[in-house]
Amino acid sequence: MNGSGCPAGTAAVAPSSDNTAFTVTYSDYLAQTGGSSKPTDIRKNCQLSLAVHIPQGFTYGIASADYRGFASLADGASGLERANYYHQGMQQSTPISHSIRGPYSDNWQFTDRTPVTEIVWKPCGENRNFNINTELRVDEGTSAPGETSFMAFDSADGSVRTVYHFAWKEC
Repeated sequence: MNGSGCPAGTAAVAPSSDNTAFTVTYSDYLAQTGGSSKPTDIRKNCQLSLAVHIPQGFTYGIASADYRGFASLADGASGLERANYYHQGMQQSTPISHSIRGPYSDNWQFTDRTPVTEIVWKPCGENRNFNINTELRVDEGTSAPGETSFMAFDSADGSVRTVYHFAWKEC
């Protein structure tokens, strides 16, 4: 893990018991503007590089991803969640973005779904890490100068997580 949204010790990855998904938990992934925030706080990102061990004769890709968090955006401000996926040494997928406009103060949830014909499959028989690059961005827009707005991979119910769902196929 590497990035301003997942400093060392603030994110973890865990596979599901049936190997159909994995969950990433974050404890310090927040983009903000206004108040005492620094100019670099408006954008946070996290690049995950995962070594996925799969059964011989199979390959995988990501069929969908569920993103959850909380946002508090002043009137005129906006927030953005963006993600893309790729296998080491291959072209990145087209980023998928979701936006929220202020005023907004609530949990948010977005799901990225990849049509089966567009899933990026790991090449059969090759060992390549799977990379996920996520980003949160907040823009103060026309909100009052200095008014704080933020967007986080976080949740009021304590469920701080992102779930990625695998698609499997035989080679």
